[in-house]
Amino acid sequence: MKVIYSNGVADQCPEELELEVIRHSAAHIMAQAIKRLFPDAKFAYGPATEKGFYYDVDLGDKKLADGDLAAIEDEMRKIVKENLPIKPFILPRDEAVKLMEDNGEIYKVEHIADLGIDEPISFFKQGDYVDMCRGPHLTYTKALKAFKLTGTSGAYWKNDSNNKMLTRIYGTAFASVPELEEHLKMLEEAKLRDHNKIGRELEYFTTVDVIGQGLPIMLPKGARAIQLLQRFVEDEEQKRGYLLTKTPLMAKRELYKISGHWDHYLDGMFVLGDPNDEEKECFALRPMTCPFQYQVFLNKMRSYRDLPMRLGETSTLFRNEDSGEMHGLIRVRQFTISEGHLVLRPEQLEEEFRGCLELAKFMLETVGLGDDVTYRFSQWDPERKDKYEGTEEQWNEAQELMGKILDNLGIDYSIGIDEAAFYGPKLDIQIKNVHGKEDTLITIQIDMLLAKKFGMEYVDVDGEKKTPYIIHRTSLGCYERTLALLLEKFAGAMPLWLSPEQIRVIPISERLRDEAMEVTDKLSAAGFRVSCDDRNEKMGYRIREAQLEKIPYMLIIGDKEVENGTVSVRQRGGVDLGSMTLDEFIAMARDEVATKKIK
Repeated sequence: MKVIYSNGVADQCPEELELEVIRHSAAHIMAQAIKRLFPDAKFAYGPATEKGFYYDVDLGDKKLADGDLAAIEDEMRKIVKENLPIKPFILPRDEAVKLMEDNGEIYKVEHIADLGIDEPISFFKQGDYVDMCRGPHLTYTKALKAFKLTGTSGAYWKNDSNNKMLTRIYGTAFASVPELEEHLKMLEEAKLRDHNKIGRELEYFTTVDVIGQGLPIMLPKGARAIQLLQRFVEDEEQKRGYLLTKTPLMAKRELYKISGHWDHYLDGMFVLGDPNDEEKECFALRPMTCPFQYQVFLNKMRSYRDLPMRLGETSTLFRNEDSGEMHGLIRVRQFTISEGHLVLRPEQLEEEFRGCLELAKFMLETVGLGDDVTYRFSQWDPERKDKYEGTEEQWNEAQELMGKILDNLGIDYSIGIDEAAFYGPKLDIQIKNVHGKEDTLITIQIDMLLAKKFGMEYVDVDGEKKTPYIIHRTSLGCYERTLALLLEKFAGAMPLWLSPEQIRVIPISERLRDEAMEVTDKLSAAGFRVSCDDRNEKMGYRIREAQLEKIPYMLIIGDKEVENGTVSVRQRGGVDLGSMTLDEFIAMARDEVATKKIK
């Protein structure tokens, strides 16, 4: 595939860049189509992405109506058919600014002001449309073979809620029509698996406008699923030597000043009171639990014999996320997390880090997400020292030590610069939702700084007082996010041990209600979450409804089953397991729960 660079040189495109060039060119063609249909439109950013492309557009008072995307797409096809040459040119800064001002492109003018003073400013022109861009691009518009506009959303200019809300128009493009069709098929599957759709339809959670964005209501099914995950985590942590704590949901600003959160994280906190009035008490809801759990260690003088001290807590946290970042249960403003802090001697660091990682892997594999994650070694950016606590020597020591630990453990990781916590480097366990958006699910952090700030000391073997190291970690991460990912992974068909309702008993007629209730009571006594559907509806309707609700097992009770002392067992996928005694079914189901099988 031939492309043209900003210096005017046309050459073969490296294979690994082809898709990016196609999509970036598609964004320009889309912008030209928008300009033809909406002459007053002004453009901000229009990058290629991993899944396609988008352009942020200021349409003034105009709102896109039904059919506008199709109209833009049709105009794009016309531009492709016109086979316009795509030509680059470079301008000095003052001429570039004048060109964008003449074209009314106020966002491009502001963008130029953000560029380095000596940076060349390149443009690409196709027909009567000119766009500021580094390139490269396709050489002619006809080279764009397969594209589709996929949706819209709002987006603040420069991702700042103080700026104007723009219209973000999404699309995707591929080298061929079959590739595009395959991708669109995957997008449809993703929509069907989106936890925002499944979770609401299956009544796991809801949201209410008067409560607020990012504050979901967990309905009984969702609350039960999170309770099951929480019990699993807390029981497993207890087996591994964790001490359970319970700490307040808020604290005075003085606590956050000691930890550094007041200086580095204030914008992400919900503050109760005037943060600038030092004469009055000011509180803040906690965005993390670390400074609270440190008080457990500080409750009395500690010896080396007390270490490692592994503290675990099911913590409710609050973070003031931007409204544009909210998404179902994946990114919320109040959430619950399996948070823990390990206070330890320096020589215990590698062993305890390994234990945290083994616990995280065990949790992920058990719930079925073990094969879906990647690992990122998140480091500081030495160019942004104001963002981080500590000296360059301390950071180099911490990162070198963590790198050796990860290499010794054989972890295949990428490096994320400027992704560290303000007090230390971390291993982030990353996962993507069905739409390809990546988030951190679990994190394990090395902290050599905060213990000293809180005056945490222990008496070592030699009788000297020393400052411990700390590991901040989660074992399963945010429960709400984990539930969202599990709903998407299993398309709502949760494993038996995690299903809010595990079994539904269905008598073939109302006259067998008593027998069905007897079976239901025995299953409940055996520890299963079970209901009986004895409504005066056709059996096929009730079975179908149970399948749509993703109930793992349906037990059918008919005259033959009552006579033989058996139950007829069906799975939600439509598989008929035939008849078996109730005791046989209970033994089978108990084994499935005990081993946490994933089918």
